[in-house]
Amino acid sequence: KLLYHLEKEEQMPDGMCIDAEGKLWVACIDAGRVIRIDPETGKRIQTVRLPTPRITSCCFGGKDYSEMYVTSAYDGLDESTLAKEPHAGEIFKITGLGVKGIPQNFYAA
Repeated sequence: KLLYHLEKEEQMPDGMCIDAEGKLWVACIDAGRVIRIDPETGKRIQTVRLPTPRITSCCFGGKDYSEMYVTSAYDGLDESTLAKEPHAGEIFKITGLGVKGIPQNFYAA
């Protein structure tokens, strides 16, 4: 089942996570953003823009899962692109989203 059709400016999906309200957060690689999607309606309900385009994944963490951590990539970028994208490859902490994540599931090996 198709859940959401990415807009052109959202580029391509990469890593994802779910929040405590059951909404899906999607890292949009090459678009510099994480979007929040309501899986019931198929609508984007929130966008968080970041200071580098190659956003690769997102997860909730912190003491009460109220912080979002977002990874970015720098591999494959040449020297001139890296000079224009000084935050490529960094990990970002986002606070104040107004929503919390849920603890991850652990599986025995």
